[in-house]
Amino acid sequence: MKFASLPLLLALAGGAHAQDAVHPQGQPTSAHPPRDAAFGVTARGFGLQRQVEMLQWRRFGPGYRKEWSEQPIDSTGYAKEYRNPAAFPIETRYWIATDAMLDGKAIDDDVLKEFGQWHDFRPSFSALPANLAATFQPEGDGLGTADNPLDPQVGDLRVHWRELELPPLQGKVALQGGVWIPASDAVPESVVAASDTVADATSAKPDRWILWLVVAVVLVISGAWWLRRRRS
Repeated sequence: MKFASLPLLLALAGGAHAQDAVHPQGQPTSAHPPRDAAFGVTARGFGLQRQVEMLQWRRFGPGYRKEWSEQPIDSTGYAKEYRNPAAFPIETRYWIATDAMLDGKAIDDDVLKEFGQWHDFRPSFSALPANLAATFQPEGDGLGTADNPLDPQVGDLRVHWRELELPPLQGKVALQGGVWIPASDAVPESVVAASDTVADATSAKPDRWILWLVVAVVLVISGAWWLRRRRS
């Protein structure tokens, strides 16, 4: 084990430099950006999130007030005229690109999670299906169901979208096994190879170690016998 660890120490000293030699040159791309098929909305980036809010009643002190919320507000125990709908007819959802590439190599999902930045954006709604176009109308950067956006009613929805963008990844990612991963997670290939060498060395056949042990014991016994005989 003492001698087998030497390649690993050498690899640790020089492996980082070998890994640092790999830098991305281009910009991230995706041939199939995420799409919200229900609304005909396609992201321009690497992720898409549909955020849905419903106007609901919430108990406030002795009375009630209307409040936009992304989660159902439990109205159990509310007066009958202040009961909220039991569920959202349309849910909040998100999609992540499955074919993000950089310099012809795949980008790991961890890169999107660590460096991706979510931004609001306004779709064109040119592909909005007819059934939804009859219910929703443009409202701000998204869509809403209120007949009068200035006077929405409990149960009305408003929907808007966010997309995930990637900044330049130079200095942030490393190529590992043909896939771009966060540089902080990368292990130099030479260290991996050296670790394999150590594993091979320490897993040598047991009879070889036993043979060396027997030889060492014989030498010690022979030396002790020779010294004893010389003294006598």
